[in-house]
Amino acid sequence: MAHDPDILCIGSVLWDVIGRAPVHLRKGSDVPGRIIRLPGGVAMNIAMTLTRFGLRPGLLTAIGRDSEGNELIAAARAMNMVTDYVYRSDDLPTDQYMAVEGANGLIAAIADAHSLEAAGDKILRPLTNGILGSAEHPYTGLIALDGNLTQSLLDHIATSPLFSRADLRVAPASPGKATRLLPFLTHGRAVLYVNLEEAGLLCEAAFTSSAEAAATLVARGARRALVTDGGRSASDATAKSVETQTPPEVLVTRVTGAGDTFMAAHIAAEASGSNRAEALSRALTTAAHYVSGGDAK
Repeated sequence: MAHDPDILCIGSVLWDVIGRAPVHLRKGSDVPGRIIRLPGGVAMNIAMTLTRFGLRPGLLTAIGRDSEGNELIAAARAMNMVTDYVYRSDDLPTDQYMAVEGANGLIAAIADAHSLEAAGDKILRPLTNGILGSAEHPYTGLIALDGNLTQSLLDHIATSPLFSRADLRVAPASPGKATRLLPFLTHGRAVLYVNLEEAGLLCEAAFTSSAEAAATLVARGARRALVTDGGRSASDATAKSVETQTPPEVLVTRVTGAGDTFMAAHIAAEASGSNRAEALSRALTTAAHYVSGGDAK
């Protein structure tokens, strides 16, 4: 098929509205800064980084047939993404995410992914109707999945034969949605990408290091776990070993999308043949460059 993607990105594709100020912010701060709008959402952030590494991602998501949705589809196509499989709704508006960032990091954010949640399993139709796969012939490629889907849909994916042969990589949308990934601990089907806080929520524990958190996630049932801890460390754990590295030191100028960038760079590195240590190093370097204000490559 002419439009076969290199990887499927399943989850939120929306508009990010982000306000950034170069000073430390606190509750009630009113300061000069910049407000930008750009394509975002966990699945979209991952897809954008993948394109910079030469991969062609396909999007499985819900996008409205409103003007915002048409703009978003056009932006995705301009970045060489496959949008043929996107569920377009006449009744649901295109989702949005709003965040405020200061020199001291993310201050607050609101994710309005209600249309994605309302669409439910309609976004998975290409995996069921033979276009990309079916229950009899499941999709066999790479899948990046984000936790903005409903709990019931994530539960379904964790056990569905549609995903039984895929290389499934999963990340929560935020710490507030981390526990939605619990089914992937129970069924051991996926590689998990989480930060230290999210790992603690999944394991109901307080961790002091990424290595401890990653090893515990695997012990709890994850097939493999990658855990980041800001500028301190990141670890990749399997049942056999834990690989831990320290990211490069950089001046942090943005944080929204950093975890998605890390995940995408790691997937791209492994897709190109890098071993575990090389892939982790490449992902950390890419994420560090991103948070310092550069492109994600």
